[in-house]
Amino acid sequence: MTILIKNKHTLQIDNFKFKCCIGENGSTIYKKEGDGKTPKGTFEIGNLYFRKDRVKKPQTLLKCIEIKNNTGWSYDIRFPKKYNKLIKRDNKIKHEKLKRKDYKYDYFIPIKYNFKKPILGKGSCIFIHLTKKYKPTAGCIAINKKDFLIILKLIKKKTRIKII
Repeated sequence: MTILIKNKHTLQIDNFKFKCCIGENGSTIYKKEGDGKTPKGTFEIGNLYFRKDRVKKPQTLLKCIEIKNNTGWSYDIRFPKKYNKLIKRDNKIKHEKLKRKDYKYDYFIPIKYNFKKPILGKGSCIFIHLTKKYKPTAGCIAINKKDFLIILKLIKKKTRIKII
């Protein structure tokens, strides 16, 4: 099964189409850290991360991991071994705080872009996460909560995402 991002507003799985938004500067095959673009290509997806204090563990075949207070995702090129990885938050390392005040990461799935042997500066923290107003992202793919929960029932661990 493949999640298809057909354009900056459409996510499709089989015959199901959902409204989405992508990076504020569109998509690219030449992704760079902080460029506001969503990477083009076909990628594996990661586990589902969720805020147990705000939302229920959803029905899904993905492994579900609770987001803790000290969970972060590193985008710091000064720490190559931690770059584009889930980390225990450390003020010395630049990172995306996963337990946010807003709702955007109440549920999220990492896209395994620049993941196995990450190249520093090529981009990190690319997630499928929540949105309410479909404003462009910093490079992630965002959908509303109702659609996210439907998608979780359709996908599995071996699902890929193809961003055109």
